[in-house]
Amino acid sequence: MNEALDAIRLTVVLATATTVVLLLLATPLAWWLSQTASRWRAPISALVTLPLVLPPSVLGFYLLVAMGPQGPLGQLTQALGWGVLSFTFTGLLIGSVIFSLPFAVQPLQHAFESMGTRPMEAAYTLRASPLDAFFSVALPLARPGLITAAILSFSHTVGEFGVVLMIGGNIPGKTRVVSTQIYGHVEAMEYAQAHWLAGGMLAFSFAVLLALSLMRKRSVRVMP
Repeated sequence: MNEALDAIRLTVVLATATTVVLLLLATPLAWWLSQTASRWRAPISALVTLPLVLPPSVLGFYLLVAMGPQGPLGQLTQALGWGVLSFTFTGLLIGSVIFSLPFAVQPLQHAFESMGTRPMEAAYTLRASPLDAFFSVALPLARPGLITAAILSFSHTVGEFGVVLMIGGNIPGKTRVVSTQIYGHVEAMEYAQAHWLAGGMLAFSFAVLLALSLMRKRSVRVMP
């Protein structure tokens, strides 16, 4: 029971941290993708979308290599005195952010593109700076996209398996999340424990998604 509770706690912490980091990274990236005419737009958009089509084990493998002692990221973190990030919570967080990036960027990009150019043009005529216009006009209008990005980022992180297993392994209390805990129970043919944990997470995930969906519906309803 304690191991299951630890796995649930770590899953919630990982999903929450991933969602916060993704919203901070994806918002300016989505804004740039929605506004720019740069020749770099297409390759960067493809790079952001890559986790949608790349098998999780492939992405996890290359992240594991990059974070390892001989990888570029691993050599950098070792030089800074941080050690290697593979099989750590920080490594899991980095992998989760990369794996769920398109689930945060795409709803935000769509929201920014859907608002058109007139709101920003009106803000500029009132002498608002680009930064002021973004925070006072663009971001409030993109609120449904922000909520959708949070919903998808959180739920996608909760359901991760391949990337998490490859980068973090299955270390109790450190990198063992719900998906790998269930996998361990199934491998050990402990189906009762697997049923209990899987059913609990199904109910928990449904409750979170329902709450966030209701928040999104309320947000859309109160928008001017």
